[in-house]
Amino acid sequence: MIRYVESEWLLPTPQNLKEKRAIIKRVLTRAGQKFNISIAEIGFQDKWQRSLVGFAVVSESHEQAEKVADTVLAFLDSFPEWERGKTTMESL
Repeated sequence: MIRYVESEWLLPTPQNLKEKRAIIKRVLTRAGQKFNISIAEIGFQDKWQRSLVGFAVVSESHEQAEKVADTVLAFLDSFPEWERGKTTMESL
């Protein structure tokens, strides 16, 4: 079972793309290592106060994939540098 999640993030503090990329890299690296998921910035790469992040969770059951995806989102929400906007999820 695969659970795919896309979420928009607002970053109010960066003053340029370099600062934004440092925040994104740190958060995504931590999430990828902690949960063993594929995660990347997939949109708004030229905007310094916005980001679109996508990640995928592979599991043996739909319930487990959903649980891990929810846990990853909670982890991402815990970072004060950004706020989550629209989020979409899809099971494959």
